[in-house]
Amino acid sequence: MTEEPTLVLTAQDVAALLTIDECIVAVEGAFRLLGMGKAKAPGTLGIHVDGGGFHVKAGCLNLSRSYFAAKVNANFPSNPEQFGLPTIQGVILFCDAENGRLLAVMDSITITTLRTAAATVVATKYLARSDVSVITICGCGSQGRIHLEALASVRRRREAFAYDKNQACAARFAEDLAQKLLIPVHPATELSDATRQSDIVVTCTPSRQAFLGPDDVRPGTFIAAVGADNPEKSEIRPELMSGSRVVVDLLEQCATIGDLHHALKAGAMTKTQVHAELGPIVAGKAPGRTTEDEIIIFDSTGLALQDVAAAAVVYEKARKERRGLPVHFAPHVNGVPADAKSHVRLL
Repeated sequence: MTEEPTLVLTAQDVAALLTIDECIVAVEGAFRLLGMGKAKAPGTLGIHVDGGGFHVKAGCLNLSRSYFAAKVNANFPSNPEQFGLPTIQGVILFCDAENGRLLAVMDSITITTLRTAAATVVATKYLARSDVSVITICGCGSQGRIHLEALASVRRRREAFAYDKNQACAARFAEDLAQKLLIPVHPATELSDATRQSDIVVTCTPSRQAFLGPDDVRPGTFIAAVGADNPEKSEIRPELMSGSRVVVDLLEQCATIGDLHHALKAGAMTKTQVHAELGPIVAGKAPGRTTEDEIIIFDSTGLALQDVAAAAVVYEKARKERRGLPVHFAPHVNGVPADAKSHVRLL
């Protein structure tokens, strides 16, 4: 039997194969499996360097078959201005979890962007009020863009605000998204002016200093805190964390690298005060929103299970549509490398 080749999938391939709607369904399913105890907790490793850092996130899911994925991402916030490169670059190694065979190597940028927004949409479904209509996006990069597009597609929307330290960036963002979504999108010069009018606030910045506090939001607000994905990053002030109902994607991960990490370090709250992980809420094992007035924060550090679920969609569609470059990295015969067998015969 000829061994199935590994698929190499470029950023263009991944973008053509994965839609935000497909990603939302896949990510919700991943959280449900985790909440039902049908998925192992994923792992993460971070390495910091001058100007940025690298992280590795890995996990397994039993879907149509058992899959493993390890994502290696580089995050360098100054790349766009300094080098003309994306902030995030990386690859996903996608494997058969039953025998370890490498099924695909795929670009990670689109998957990272879409699966992060998908997690916010899933959290919004279970944690936001049903009557939300005003959204503030803080951080007008690619992550902010896909967040507004995704949220506007699944929630009744009336208007949105866009805030960025770079006001020109916020103005361009507002103009582009207003035309695309056909809703008013206002560039905000003061973040609190926007957030105090909003039902949903998404923070997706590289900030290393918390900036959103209790006076910046109104009762009933749902906050998706997306930017803090290493111990140095921080967006939500500890006093807002302690005064809100906090839901995390994974408790120990958020306690190490999320906004929860900073609230714990400041002594503003303990891990026992965290309401729940998102998985059990999606699985129906823990309650979501219980009152209209409570402020709920979703501390989203990004799970490898989200990557596995999204990568599975990409891989299965790529095989069906015969997309990607097939490569035999190390052909094997009966479990022994072909070159090794040849060498044995020569001896």
